[in-house]
Amino acid sequence: MSKIAIETPLTRHAGIDVPLICGAMYPCSNPELVGAVSAGGGLGVIQPISLTYVYGFEFRDGVRRTLELADGRPIGMNALIEKSSRRYHERMVGWVEGALEEGVRFFVTSLGNPSWVVDRAHAVGGRVYHDVTERRWALKAVDAGVDGLIAVNRRAGGHPGNGTADALLDELRDLGLPVVCAGGVGSEREFVEALDLGYAGVQMGTRFIATTECGASEAYKQAIVAAGEDDIVWTERITGIPVAVIRTPFIERTGTQASPLAKQLLRGRRTKSWMRTLYALRSLWQLKRASLDERGVHEYWQAGRSVATVSSIEPAGTIVHRFAGAARARRSDPHSGQEPELPRG
Repeated sequence: MSKIAIETPLTRHAGIDVPLICGAMYPCSNPELVGAVSAGGGLGVIQPISLTYVYGFEFRDGVRRTLELADGRPIGMNALIEKSSRRYHERMVGWVEGALEEGVRFFVTSLGNPSWVVDRAHAVGGRVYHDVTERRWALKAVDAGVDGLIAVNRRAGGHPGNGTADALLDELRDLGLPVVCAGGVGSEREFVEALDLGYAGVQMGTRFIATTECGASEAYKQAIVAAGEDDIVWTERITGIPVAVIRTPFIERTGTQASPLAKQLLRGRRTKSWMRTLYALRSLWQLKRASLDERGVHEYWQAGRSVATVSSIEPAGTIVHRFAGAARARRSDPHSGQEPELPRG
């Protein structure tokens, strides 16, 4: 490793060398991908439903396998904490506690109140970063005691936010927590630019799908390589709220709008929870089928606008090392202008 450290609050909190997270992705987060990113110096993040439902591991066995592939380096875990059902919540609690017992100390929480994850993680010296798309959700996360925020902007894959990367950082920078950029980063230049803005690190998903280790189909990976920024559209037909996907003939045939009845039920006080559960169950099956199908028949592929800078399928560790080299070069080059002011808190 270079003597010039890429040190930010994220690297200190997660115990990693490079402020780069491989975002948890259903169904694309397989142990080989998560482990390769961590072994390369970044942070791979387990997605427990992918680990168990898609790749067939008993949860703890999957965590141990991922740690083995990470070559002793830290890994993280994603906890989707919306209480859509008591059974799901109980299962997530068990996964979090199991991960802690296996030595995981970094958690990325989404879609709910993370206070119970914070309590359990902090009790053993762990850290929790929470996904947010705007200030009001960030304030709730601050109240819950999280250690950092992952700011999901409008260029992200999966469920994107509405703001730009710079506007979202401006909304959050006064809250006293490290902020990680999620969305629109697929190249070394974009990585360095995010650090220059003041982000404590970057979370990438789309770029890591197009890797040799990712469990996604070759058709999916090649679609990311071939796609441009204008090929990304938002569809409501997967989860009832906008999801960023590659525009394909399949997407054009099925459309991108939820039906008027579905929208009404998603807004209803009594029907909202039921509809979200229905959408979740359907999307688990649809996305698993489409993302892993080597025939490429269904073409239901999540991706963000960073596809514009993804031009090849390569090993995940190579990507981490290349991004790290670009950041170190930027910080050490006396002719590159003012060095980026990385947050220290």
